[in-house]
Parts: sequence; C-alpha cells; structure tokens
Amino acid sequence: MTDTTVEPTSARVRTSAPTLHDVAAAAGVSLATASRVLNGSARKVAESYRERVEAAAAELGYSANLSAQATAKGTSAIIALLVADIADPYFGQLASGVARGADEAGLVVTIAITERDAARETRLVRALRGQRPRGLILAASRSTETSAPELQQELDALTAAGGRVVALGPGAGEVRTVLIDNHGGARELGAALAARGYRNAVILGAQEGVRTSDDRIAGFTEGFAAGEGTVDRIHRGAFTRDAGERIMREALAEGIEPGTVVFAISDVVAIGALSAVREAGREIGADIALAGFDDIPTGRDVTPALTTVRVPLEDVGYETLRAAVDDAWQQEPGSIRLEVLLRASTPGR
Repeated sequence: MTDTTVEPTSARVRTSAPTLHDVAAAAGVSLATASRVLNGSARKVAESYRERVEAAAAELGYSANLSAQATAKGTSAIIALLVADIADPYFGQLASGVARGADEAGLVVTIAITERDAARETRLVRALRGQRPRGLILAASRSTETSAPELQQELDALTAAGGRVVALGPGAGEVRTVLIDNHGGARELGAALAARGYRNAVILGAQEGVRTSDDRIAGFTEGFAAGEGTVDRIHRGAFTRDAGERIMREALAEGIEPGTVVFAISDVVAIGALSAVREAGREIGADIALAGFDDIPTGRDVTPALTTVRVPLEDVGYETLRAAVDDAWQQEPGSIRLEVLLRASTPGR
C-alpha cells in the first residue's frame, strides 16, 4: 500500500531562500514591522517585536536583499574603501578603524586597491557606483594626476546618486576631507633631530606631486633648517618597502657621511632603507641615523627601534567613517594628534 501522507510544510526541506513575508509570519508581526527591523528603518520598533523578528530571521536563515534596499533607499549599507596597497600596514590600520565605525553604524566595508594608478582608481569608482555605496573613502595619498577630471566626474556622479565621498587629505575636489598635519608632524621631527645634534640629512621621498610625500619633505626640511641642519639631497621613489631599499642603495652609492640622518617619508620606506644600509656593511644608529613616519608596529620591533612620527591610524580610519555617515560631521581641531617618537635609530650626537 502506497503511503500518501503529506508532510507538513514546516517540515519540508526549503528549496528557496526565505522571504521577508516568511520572517513576518514566523515572528507573528506585520510585514511592515519586520521590514523596519531588518531593513534599517529609522522608525522605532518595540524591543519585544525586534527580538522576535531577529530570532525568526536567524532561525530561517534570512538575509536582507541589499540590491532591493539600495533601489528603495538610493544607497546600500556599504562603505567602499579605496587604498593604495592592502599589504602596507598603514592601510591595514586605517581599514581597522573604518571597520570599527562601520560595525557601529550597521554597515559593511568593501575594499578596493588603486595601486596609486589614476586610471585604475577611476575605473574602480565607476564600478563601485553600481553598488550604490552609502559612502566612498579615498584613503590613498592624492597627487596632481589623481585629481584628473575623469575621476572627479565619477565622484560627482556618486554624490548625485546619494552617496558621500570622503578623502583622506586634500586634492580630491569638492568632497569631505579628513586632514592629517603631515607638514607639522615632519617639521617637529626635523627640529627634534636637529636638537639631537644632527646637521646633515638625506631624504627618501616619493615622486614630486604626491601630496603626503611633498608635505612631509617640506615640513622636515623646514624644521631641520630651523635647527641649523641642512638637507643635502632628496632621492625619490614610492611609498613601498622595495622603493626604500632601492633609493637607499642609490644614496649610499653617492656617499653618506657618518653622522648623517636619513629621513624616510614612511616607516615602510625606512624599513626598506634599513636593509640596504645593512647590506652595505653600514650600521643604523651610531653610523647612519634613520627616521620614518607613521609608527607602524614593525618599526617598534626592528633593531634598533625606529624613530618616527606617530599617526593614530585606527583613529584616522574611524574619523573617515564618521565623515562618511554623519550628516553634521565636522573635523574638530586637534582631533588627530601626531607625536614625535625618538628611538634608538637616531641616538644623540
């Protein structure tokens, strides 16, 4: 005899994704209430209802349709973060701060890598516009090239669609900007090293036109000169460890007198330079002094520990996220405080 018993619907294996209607029915609430809880509505929902809806959604395995939300609201629950190089600890710490703020705001962070290429950055912004992000954070250092009209057109289009663009540092057009006093921090470092007795310096920088590099070079030169120091020359490369090693080799080939301080525009560049100095049989500290900028963790762990300027990178990332999501945001004066950290790589002379 054939068993014709019909299995209850609730016991059947689900073959399709649960819907908002399913969640509302399981929680015993209206569709509108379920929507307010799960789709980020600003309208208040009683805590008992919220708990029931969230429990039902978890049990059913429901997840919100971000595309539908973006269509309804004009933007999605996404923050797009554009960095130059995800392997650089500088950007890793920034991303950590952005992620912390995004979690507080109920948003998801998506990261794209520009490689400091203007055309690539423009293509990425164009592609990200399709996700209708609530905010777009440009974290890589700006340059004359990355201020191209094509990029600005894409940023303007994203803003017109309801997203908000935030740039770390100046140079990205009419967008919200979170500023780091690179010039002032480097000026204090230059003055501190001159006060330690250094009178000659070599700088390892990026190509001219990269604003962060230019600001740090100008600030260091100003502070060092105020203490009667002289910058002998500047070698230029990029914000990478390998570039630091390469241009330090160039500097050594041209000759560096004992007692000279080398200022690298970032700790990552300085760590590459350190390898070149050791490869040449020279010594960091008593022979050639070395300083960086940013205070990434690796700079504290190398021997000798690296003199640098501390930038509170996680706080900076958090600040950029708030700038992206808070309508009334304004950067408070002194909100990002830099600090010169004198360590064993620049002993007193």
